[in-house]
Amino acid sequence: MEHSSYPSSQQMGASEAQPGRRKRNRVRELREDKLMTQAQLARKARVALRTIHSVEKGMNCRMDTKRKILLALGIPFEQKGEVFLD
Repeated sequence: MEHSSYPSSQQMGASEAQPGRRKRNRVRELREDKLMTQAQLARKARVALRTIHSVEKGMNCRMDTKRKILLALGIPFEQKGEVFLD
């Protein structure tokens, strides 16, 4: 069964979405759900703080970076499509 406990983009409130901008990933949402700062996530994922900042702003990143972020958030790599939406 492939049910996720993470809210879908349809379940998000209008105030959480940026008007006129397509959401590329859910990293910030999931990080905040775990009460982590960007710095904590960066340390746990072993990536630069500016990398987390850029990813949360919707910038592209390498697959290896996605893997590190997913593992740091406790999400299996196989569920990357639920976090990285493009």
